Amino acid sequence: MKYAVALVQTEEGFSVSCPGLPGCWSQGATEDEALENIREAIQEYVAVARELAGERELREVEVQG
Repeated sequence: MKYAVALVQTEEGFSVSCPGLPGCWSQGATEDEALENIREAIQEYVAVARELAGERELREVEVQG
C-alpha cells in the first residue's frame, strides 16, 4: 500500500508527515532516515487502528490518484 507523505527540511534535518493518517509524523537527520522512520510510523499507525477496530471487519480498497 502506498501513502503520500509531506517532507520538509528543517534546521535539525527533515520532518515528514502522512496527511492521510492524522497525527502520523516522524523526522530524521537525513531525507532517507526520515522516509524510513515514516514507513515505520505508518506501519505502527495502521496496526493500532486495526487493534482499535476490534471485531469489526476491515477491508482495503485501492484508489487511483
